[in-house]
Amino acid sequence: MGFLHFLKKKNFYINLVIILLLCVFLLWLTFRLLDKYTRHDKVYTMPDFVGQDYRQVKHDYAKDFHFILIDSVYPKGQQPGSIYQQDPLPGSKIKKGRNVYTIIVAETPEMTIMPNLKNISLREAIGRLESCGLQVDYLEYVDYSYKNNVIGQYYQGSPIEKDTELVKGSKIVLRVGIGQDKMNVKVPNLIGKPAAEAKRLLNLAGLNLGTESYEDSDSIQYMRVRKMKPGPSSGSVKPGTYIDLTYHSSRTLDFKKEMQELLHEDSLLNVPQRFEIDTVIESIETTDYEYEDVF
Repeated sequence: MGFLHFLKKKNFYINLVIILLLCVFLLWLTFRLLDKYTRHDKVYTMPDFVGQDYRQVKHDYAKDFHFILIDSVYPKGQQPGSIYQQDPLPGSKIKKGRNVYTIIVAETPEMTIMPNLKNISLREAIGRLESCGLQVDYLEYVDYSYKNNVIGQYYQGSPIEKDTELVKGSKIVLRVGIGQDKMNVKVPNLIGKPAAEAKRLLNLAGLNLGTESYEDSDSIQYMRVRKMKPGPSSGSVKPGTYIDLTYHSSRTLDFKKEMQELLHEDSLLNVPQRFEIDTVIESIETTDYEYEDVF
């Protein structure tokens, strides 16, 4: 009998057909289970939980989302235990079963101590506020010989002394010297910068954050500055000027391409400005967020 004598047997072909059918069935079953596990093509609109009780929301949507509490704040006039901020933002497209990061209104306020910011530089003052869990409300520039020297600190319209106990997250107004020369300050290029960094960078430059608007809906960690008014092309402005910012999701817009087109179109940019844009492009390429992708 030859080596291939089994090809003449009917049982071989019956077994071969059974094996092939079994393989096809196993592949079909695998893909069906993967679709069910990953919820393929099933995308939902993120509900708006802001203002609702955290415990109740977590109970009602336990089967739909995995809620993670990342922080608590104590804003006045808000219901304790309610959701103050959520991520992904309401209206975002998200698959069920994903993580929802929340910040809630604390039952009791977390307190901190007001540092002494007088007679130090603006940059150092911002750093001290951040280390104490406080924020800059806005900068108020006044006549004073030393430029960017803090000469006053205010809370809710009144001077506040050092070592005063405050709720964490409170906003402090800084009165800053404009200097003898009263020179304007350069508008920094924030195009492509994360929304979370924008206000801090403006304050460090001696400017204030104006109105904020969003061109689309997405999680806050993906939002980046797309437009500024006045923008970097304005050159320099008075210290304390309010800069309006418009944000766009980095997942729906190629910010690297945007910056390259801006550099190409604006032939009047000088060398320092070109270097600044190149630096922003590099930062966009190298920024590595550690957030979990909601998709």
